[in-house]
Amino acid sequence: MTALILHGGAGARRERNYDTEVVHMREVVEAMKVRLDAGDSALDVAVAAVVMLEDSGLYVAGKGASPNLAGAYELDASIMDGSTKRAGAVAALQGFRNPVVAARAVMDRTPHVMLVGDGAALFAHDQGLEPIADEAAWFTGAGKGEDNHPPGALSHGTVGACVLDSQGRLAAATSTAGVFGKMPGRVGDTPIPAAGTWADANAATSCTGQGEYFIRVAASAQVAWRVAAGQSLAEATQAVIDEIGALGGDGGMIALDAAGNIAAPFNSQGMKHAWLTTAGEIGVQVFRD
Repeated sequence: MTALILHGGAGARRERNYDTEVVHMREVVEAMKVRLDAGDSALDVAVAAVVMLEDSGLYVAGKGASPNLAGAYELDASIMDGSTKRAGAVAALQGFRNPVVAARAVMDRTPHVMLVGDGAALFAHDQGLEPIADEAAWFTGAGKGEDNHPPGALSHGTVGACVLDSQGRLAAATSTAGVFGKMPGRVGDTPIPAAGTWADANAATSCTGQGEYFIRVAASAQVAWRVAAGQSLAEATQAVIDEIGALGGDGGMIALDAAGNIAAPFNSQGMKHAWLTTAGEIGVQVFRD
């Protein structure tokens, strides 16, 4: 039994057309289904899915990054392996193509969970990760006209994936890039395990939205803890989104539990997301009908 769910951010607005993103998200799910059917681990598939989302330039992560107020591109990512509770993260990383790959390297090759700024960049260089030769030519500035573009003071844009593999293991990965107009050095929920990303034996979660609010409620971990306490995945995720909304925040989350149930609540206009059910069915959605 395998399943997965991914997202391309909760900044979607109804006045924009998302046909390209819908096609791409389906392609990512189809590619990951092949890997899951071949027995790949949940962690490997979660990272691979996020790499595809980062590299597309269609979402505000990886190639789709936008500069901060100082004109710099600072990227964040985190991953978590539910079967071991190991985690890796980078924050305010500059100069490298796939922050989620850097997060994986932090988890696999250091005793730490998170590296930031210059330290993260030095580590990525030492690990031979792929640099960006020409930032002006590489970055696409995805998401213009979405909630990640000014004048919103707390704008957002993120991608992520949650995966259940054939061994019953859960994993999650999340990546974001410099949303328009953020202060230099700003770090949101994405690279923080328990806030933007979480995976344990009960549930895997990846969040997207105004990260300051997700940090304040430990959004990702709270979902898993609620599931462990007996709530359904749908109840747990909706309760967290409701709490964020009550604080004045907006966004959404994707989640997957050990039984293969999926959930994708959001209180923003839309959230780009796609999924693979345990029955092998693939779906894609941006807005509620």
